[in-house]
Amino acid sequence: MPLRIVPPNGSPRTLAVAQLVNSLGDGAYYVCSALYFARIVGLSPAQMGLGLTVAWAIGSVAGVPLGHLADRRGPRSTAVLLALATAASVAAFLFVRSFPAFVLAACCYATAQCGLSAARQALLAGLVAKEERTETLAHLQSTLNAGLAVGAALGGVALHFGMREAYLSIFAIDATAFTLCALMLLRLPSVAPAAPAATDGPKLAVLRDRPYALVSLLNMIMLLRMPLISLAIPLWIVERTSAPGWTVSALLVLNTGAVMLFQVRTAVAVTDLPSATRTVRRGGAVMLASCAVFALTAVTGTPASIAVAVLMAGAILQVAGEMMQSAGAWQISFDLAPTGRQGQYQGFFGTGVPVARMLGPLLLTALVVGWGVPGWLLLGTLFLGAGLATGPVVRWAEKARPVVAYSG
Repeated sequence: MPLRIVPPNGSPRTLAVAQLVNSLGDGAYYVCSALYFARIVGLSPAQMGLGLTVAWAIGSVAGVPLGHLADRRGPRSTAVLLALATAASVAAFLFVRSFPAFVLAACCYATAQCGLSAARQALLAGLVAKEERTETLAHLQSTLNAGLAVGAALGGVALHFGMREAYLSIFAIDATAFTLCALMLLRLPSVAPAAPAATDGPKLAVLRDRPYALVSLLNMIMLLRMPLISLAIPLWIVERTSAPGWTVSALLVLNTGAVMLFQVRTAVAVTDLPSATRTVRRGGAVMLASCAVFALTAVTGTPASIAVAVLMAGAILQVAGEMMQSAGAWQISFDLAPTGRQGQYQGFFGTGVPVARMLGPLLLTALVVGWGVPGWLLLGTLFLGAGLATGPVVRWAEKARPVVAYSG
């Protein structure tokens, strides 16, 4: 039976439409935001870097309590409010004229984004059967990439004109997209809040769940792949290889298209914790292979055509490892979270994304662009080590998984 790119009708499809609308705005925002803040607002690269680092640090901390709020108050209403809060924070960027105002708006944006991610995961857990969650998330990831691609094209149009009004229109589009996302989420069935725990344990139990914390740390290491394709590889191509500059765009298109077409196919093999850990382990091995292939392009005197071919091969391995790691991580994050605490657990597991955004660029540029071939091999070894360690740590977490009794 052929795999469907479009998710089945019902809640999965509504979630996908909300994701598509959301990502259309985000794609345009990602392309234009840095140049807007530099050219229109007048911020320096150092100010932008510092402001975003502070913002994502705060956002990563806020994810857990906001996820807990989704558990206690209901994930649908929480997700809707946080989508509207994100829309408001994006709209606030339209009025930023100074560094302090930028930091404040960026902190609101990152906090709302991290909380929204946790609430949406909890909402999905409440609406989709356990055995269908990973496949549904694969559909959402494919939809996300499709929306980002179209949104990036819109952002490119704004960059072409380069006028203040063009930049402002992109921010307005992104704010509108989050508002429409909130309206789409409002159409979903309501998920009842979790009943309060009958025991007197800590409200934020995830903060004391050491096995889950270690699983999240390993996932965080593997998420260093995120700034790899968007920052480290482009810099590597320009500074360390003989490949032409257009190769950067070609690799990004390859990555986006592969996820759109093959993420669902990769995810259907993941149905439980054993299959998830096997998939993550294979993903780590494939990521090591991709790093080794990228390292080969540093050979001096390599013809441009050969360099492009090798980079393409490395990018294919990289996106294959990315899809494996994503599919396995989704299953693990849901299956190890206790019933009634999906929001706070997803909020904690999701901290890997903002941390990768904060630390990844600095670490990867120093490791790969600065150190060269040894840096690539060390990075690949990190991916492999995290993948191999995931299985034993997941088994420990499964045995130590808290059993929570609920009243009512």
